[in-house]
Amino acid sequence: MKLSLFIYSILIAGLISCASEKPTGKTEAEVLYKEAKELMSDERFILATEKLNQLKNKYPYSFYATPAELLQADILYLQESYTEAAAAYLLFRDFHPKHDEIPYVVYKIAESYFNQIPDTFDRDLQGAVESIKYYRELLDKYSTSQYSKDASEKISKCKEMLLNKEKYIADFYFKTEVFQAARWRYLDMLNHFEDKELRNHSMIRVVESSLKMKEYENCISYVDKYFQLLPDEGKKKATELKTKCTEEITQ
Repeated sequence: MKLSLFIYSILIAGLISCASEKPTGKTEAEVLYKEAKELMSDERFILATEKLNQLKNKYPYSFYATPAELLQADILYLQESYTEAAAAYLLFRDFHPKHDEIPYVVYKIAESYFNQIPDTFDRDLQGAVESIKYYRELLDKYSTSQYSKDASEKISKCKEMLLNKEKYIADFYFKTEVFQAARWRYLDMLNHFEDKELRNHSMIRVVESSLKMKEYENCISYVDKYFQLLPDEGKKKATELKTKCTEEITQ
């Protein structure tokens, strides 16, 4: 019994010793920074944030004050507080524009917005717009970074969602017979998107909207403008619509 208690006491003492061990460092600021990193790795985000706050309050001019700012942004990101993370990364980029980690920071800004994009395109897609902005900044300024490939792929995904959103809105206006708004949307898509299927759809709908609004001359003008750009099936549809508009004018 006494032996068992002795072994138990040793184990408890060992656990207490391990729990109280602190990282070593040349300065207290370094120790606090390392503690925060370890706590973050263990997903103990509140304690990690407390360590970083201590570091910033006690040693604002320390070498570790700057990496502490970036670590704080990373913690917010890991907590899925993406709005706050984006703001923190943006502050870091603006205050430390020549820092070695700026490509990473710009990528994480974009990722923070990307993670705010809803699952369906019929909701607010401002996150997609913002993420494209910063993915492009990454590709334009740091094209050789390790994040470039992922940035290009994410831009494509965002564009697809935005394209689907615009088509959804334009089609909604068309189906509810708000043809003026529908035509404006289709014309806007023709100015901003290169997707062939979307463009073909938009061109026909511009003509149809004009016909529905009894703007017969505009209808014919749009057919003449788009005819050679349309596939065979689209040409057939455009010809039918032009014929209807011409008949309406001659009546």
